[in-house]
Amino acid sequence: MSQTPAPARRSPLRYVVLALAAAAIAVAGYLTFGTSQRVPDATFTLLSGQKVSTADLKGKVYLVNFWATSCATCVKEMPQMVETYNRFKGRGLEFVAVAMNYDAPMYVANYAQTRQLPFKVAMDDGSAAKQFGNVQLTPTTFVVDKNGTILKRYVGEPQFAELDKLLQNALGA
Repeated sequence: MSQTPAPARRSPLRYVVLALAAAAIAVAGYLTFGTSQRVPDATFTLLSGQKVSTADLKGKVYLVNFWATSCATCVKEMPQMVETYNRFKGRGLEFVAVAMNYDAPMYVANYAQTRQLPFKVAMDDGSAAKQFGNVQLTPTTFVVDKNGTILKRYVGEPQFAELDKLLQNALGA
């Protein structure tokens, strides 16, 4: 007769180690993407060739929106982004729409011109996306307060009612 081996017993220590690892990952995620993250030092090259940095924007509330002309969600949300900007620009809101490095500059310039985008439009060489946490998914929008703290990161289209409330609070309106 052959005997089957008894199932191996799992050590309780293994579960403790797994729980601690999960907790460490959660804490790291919070610290990386939590609400108190500082905006990175980044410089954007606008379509005009002018450079604007996050240091230049300190003291202002602003949005940084990573997008691409080939991104259907980006194109869909852009009219609402324009409306949001137009609603809050009189209260001091700044906005930088950063086209991803794989987007053709000719397409970005054409889109910005034909849609009459009222805010700053920049072309990324890949460095800004990297500095903002290696942004790869578009659209990704960061809301930054006057102190340079990232209040919210939206991956995908924002909930615009929530974004409005966040901007009202940040602008002191």
